Formats: sequence, structure tokens, C-alpha cells
Amino acid sequence: MLGMILPADVESEERFGEAPGGVLFPEEEKIIARAVEARRREFATVRVCARACLARLGYAQVPILPGVGGTPTWPAGVQGSMTHCAGYAAAAVGPMPPISAIGIDAEPDAPLPDGVLNLVATPAERDRLAVTQQEPGSPNWDRLLFSAKEAVYKAWFPLVGEWLDHQEAEILFDPLDRTFAVALSRDGLIVDGRPIRRLNGRWARQRGILVTAVVLGSA
Repeated sequence: MLGMILPADVESEERFGEAPGGVLFPEEEKIIARAVEARRREFATVRVCARACLARLGYAQVPILPGVGGTPTWPAGVQGSMTHCAGYAAAAVGPMPPISAIGIDAEPDAPLPDGVLNLVATPAERDRLAVTQQEPGSPNWDRLLFSAKEAVYKAWFPLVGEWLDHQEAEILFDPLDRTFAVALSRDGLIVDGRPIRRLNGRWARQRGILVTAVVLGSA
């Protein structure tokens, strides 16, 4: 599913179902030592996915540790992103260049908890959701909106190093093409010396899971 929404030069790996876990490096074990078993399996599985991507790009097996802001620390020469939710784990990694940043996010295809939408959606987004959410057979657009904003943030933070509020990224979905456009309401994102205020992303829906991806390329 994830590979369908990523560029050809980005490697991806995903796992459906209960996280089987995997072998962790000692440095990773220290981070997760006090976590419950389910959290340990998710932590390990998503790193199995990431290391599979790195291997296909010719990189040795290395620990993938949280860095500033909790973002993964990748080997020199690549950018990547990881995500997991109940029943799914995935990673995407691409070479620099041509890839400048990657953000992926996975969420269950279920409504957001009460009160969350007002925190993450702009008034215009809430107006659009009031219409699209009623369409039969459609995804849970509120959850998809949240996922898209998480993917935007994951692409933004490694390049900017600052928090991006959910309401500083306006999302407009195309239900037919399964794409979305992003308008940023603040400065700070710069790629190859160019300020970026508009991004594009793609989304997919399978087996009760929603996945979104935002990839920034070099000029």
C-alpha cells in the first residue's frame, strides 16, 4: 500500500497485522527497556522495516535512534520516516539527493476521538469535512486529515527544526486522485535555497488503515 503513493526512488517496507517485533541494537533496547510488550513490538517492527529499506539502498544494519524532537536519526546520505498504528507498521527511506525530506503517517480508518478535530482542523477544513464525511463508502476524512498533517510535520521538522502547529498547514483533498495539496501559513521550510509554502501529498486506504505520504525532492 505505501509503495503505491511514494516516488520510485524511495524504498518502503510495511507490515500488516500484529507487530511481530524483531532484533534490536543495544542502544535501541535502552530506549524501550521500560515499555510494555506491545510497545516494544511496535518499536522493533518499524525498525525492521526501516533497516530493510536501508539494506536495499546499500546501507549496513545500524541502530535507528530518536533524535531532536523524536525524529529518527538516519545514516548520512538518506532521509526517511517511520510510522505505526494498531495493525500496521511501515518505513520509507530515500537517498539525498534527490530526496530532501519524507513524511509518512498511518492511522486506523476510524473517526477521531471527540474534540480532536477542533484542535487540528482550520475552520475551512471543518466546513469541507462537514460535506465529505457524509459520502457513503468514503474514508473517515477527519482521521485522514489528521494523518496528512502528521505526514507534513514529519517532512517539515527535520529541515526546519521547529514545531509546526496543525492549523498552520491547510489540507485540501482530491478524493478521486487520492492526493492532497498543502498550504503552509508560516515561513521556514527551505529546500535548495528556495522557500516552500505549498506541498503535495498522496494517500491510500486498505484493510482498515489510512496511510499518507509527503515527499520533498531536490531541485
